Amino acid sequence: MYKKKLVITQNIDRKYMDKINEIIPDWEVIIGKDSSVWLDHLQDAEIIAGWKKEIKEYCIEQDSNLRWVQSWSAGVNSFPLEKMAAKQMMITTASGVHAYPISETIFALMLGLTRKVHTYVRNQVNKVWHHANLSLEMHEKTVGIIGVGAIGKETAKLAKAFGMKVIGVRFSGKPEEYVDEMYTASQLNDILPQCDYVVVTLPSTKETYHMFGKEQFSLMKPSAFFINIGRGDTVAEQDLIDALREEKIAGAGLDVFEKEPLSQDSPLWELENVIITPHTSGSTESYDRRVIEEIFLPNLKKYIEEDKPTINVVDYEKGY
Repeated sequence: MYKKKLVITQNIDRKYMDKINEIIPDWEVIIGKDSSVWLDHLQDAEIIAGWKKEIKEYCIEQDSNLRWVQSWSAGVNSFPLEKMAAKQMMITTASGVHAYPISETIFALMLGLTRKVHTYVRNQVNKVWHHANLSLEMHEKTVGIIGVGAIGKETAKLAKAFGMKVIGVRFSGKPEEYVDEMYTASQLNDILPQCDYVVVTLPSTKETYHMFGKEQFSLMKPSAFFINIGRGDTVAEQDLIDALREEKIAGAGLDVFEKEPLSQDSPLWELENVIITPHTSGSTESYDRRVIEEIFLPNLKKYIEEDKPTINVVDYEKGY
């Protein structure tokens, strides 16, 4: 007897295996991170949770049973979206599960740069006791959050604890709690001169590609800090390097880059006004739990009941 098949390319707790089997008791469920566990099952799978490059070869380039992919990450810029759209495949993302860890990283970078923690760490390594001309503080400053989704909302909420003015930018321009003023992407250049901190949480799309370049950095305050935890290609990296070298802006906290891993010969490594993290801002002990409990299991129930998931469904026209 033919059984429908679900492939999960991650290792998950037994309790989640049991919950999945409760929802789809008649399905064959393949679970494991090692490709040897799931590779031979890809073409037969109706649902795959966790994107792997092999899925393109076995399920997109060839005929397959695949109807729905649950991404284990928020971004889908590495997916063959046009081909998947043509095959009418559904994609759902892990957007929203990152709000706590990434907003914490954003504030770690903002505070680190403001209070020169990165400078003091370097001094500690070299056993240097030096004031480093520390003078700035974050309270009551203005932060511009470029991309007010789940991460942006949580960042705005935390900013209010510092008595900060929050300016938001989102494509819809729709107001949001904790955001004092909301603007559209077309008004980006208008708000940059007001910001002491510019925080970018944008996805990678045609509209966001190199949204920040020479013009935008020239509009920022020389005392402003630039934080990017969204996607690296939203920034023209050489323009950012030039702005940092020429002190057009005060510094940058960067978790994402145009090419990853960041090349060892990148000037960003050597700049003293930069803090680099290796695309880890979303890492958390609660990641898998949130993806499974808050997104995948509810979506799986909807898929069985209504033939389609409803949470974080990718809009192919928008690219996210």
